[in-house]
Amino acid sequence: MAFRKNFFICLFYIIFVFFTAMGTSNADNQTMTSLSKGQVIYVPVYSHIYIGNRERPFLLAVTLSIRNTDLNNPVVVKKATYYNSQGKLLEEYINTPVTLEKMSATRFVVHESDKSGGSGASFLVEWESEKPVSPPIIETVMIGAQTQQGISFTSRGQVIKEK
Repeated sequence: MAFRKNFFICLFYIIFVFFTAMGTSNADNQTMTSLSKGQVIYVPVYSHIYIGNRERPFLLAVTLSIRNTDLNNPVVVKKATYYNSQGKLLEEYINTPVTLEKMSATRFVVHESDKSGGSGASFLVEWESEKPVSPPIIETVMIGAQTQQGISFTSRGQVIKEK
């Protein structure tokens, strides 16, 4: 009888902890969807990675993707700057601000033959909006192929400054 009572008490605590953790997860998700009027985003880039014991470079094409996730409002992308592994500015991809209407996207490409960025390259993307909006998703997609081997992966941007 005592075993059965202890079993149900343990089961109750397990269920309680499970649902408490679920509630915390939902609170974290709400924080992730908070509105913003602008941000500066750091996005990791790999213009090449190293393979094999001799660390041979494997060249990659890079696509920087900027996606307006707001259902009602545009966002304006003011800057998309490309830096190499040493932090040296390589290229400004935007000369005039680019307006992304609701649910639209734009992209910028670093060609596979351009290995100037290195394995520690990055983009800084700056965007803003007149109204608080759902922040855009900003990520890079890297892809490359040599002989019969191919590789692809993504990197998601990280907010480094809120406006």
